[in-house]
Amino acid sequence: MQFNIVTLFPEMFAAMNYGVVGRAKETGLIDIRCFNPRDYTEDNYHKVDDTSYGGGPGMVMMVKPLQAAIQGARENSKSFASIVYLTPQGKLLNHDLVKELSVQENLILISGRYEGIDERLLKIEPGIELSIGDYVLSGGELASMVLIDTVTRQLPGVVGDAGSVAQDSFSAGLLDYPHYTRPEVINDLKVPDVLLSGNHAEIARFRRKQALGRTWLRRPELLAKIELTAIDRMLLNEFIEETSS
Repeated sequence: MQFNIVTLFPEMFAAMNYGVVGRAKETGLIDIRCFNPRDYTEDNYHKVDDTSYGGGPGMVMMVKPLQAAIQGARENSKSFASIVYLTPQGKLLNHDLVKELSVQENLILISGRYEGIDERLLKIEPGIELSIGDYVLSGGELASMVLIDTVTRQLPGVVGDAGSVAQDSFSAGLLDYPHYTRPEVINDLKVPDVLLSGNHAEIARFRRKQALGRTWLRRPELLAKIELTAIDRMLLNEFIEETSS
């Protein structure tokens, strides 16, 4: 999969050389390339922004340098590339959208800066507008990195244990269950006995109950989006009773 990032700060994407994404790059499962709009300007000052029509604070990114950078990304692409604008005004990124994007062969990610991008670019170069949360970042680079990381994890062969991805939070519409490792006791806190029992059916039951319960406590709106089985409802009721007692 190819990620083409239109950004004023390509150096920031050196962070993608580490961990799961870094290994995916090394093995050729993904390709990350940056295209700086300043390299596509026609003036001596490499101007990419200007004041906002109608007044107001801050600067707005200009259409022509961004459009030229997008075209540069297209010319270096192996196949058709969908455009993704990372913006606070976009649709909130979730697991379903990540899965949709992971089947694309090629994405062009627009990392905006300043007060935003001239709105006309979205008409000239249509794409998807996405946000990673209800807050404002200094630029779209960090949001682009989040998108690259979460999409890359979904690609076959990227994560060594495919079961790990299948059990990630949100994969089944629920938050993940709690995890424990050695030592068995630390600061008088003991690993739940069921996890030491070797009874795989009971362990699966415990983990499902914890996932349902955590979601009910922390993200109850997620439960409304999935169809709970009779066993799920029983486990959730058990969790609620245990938590309330």
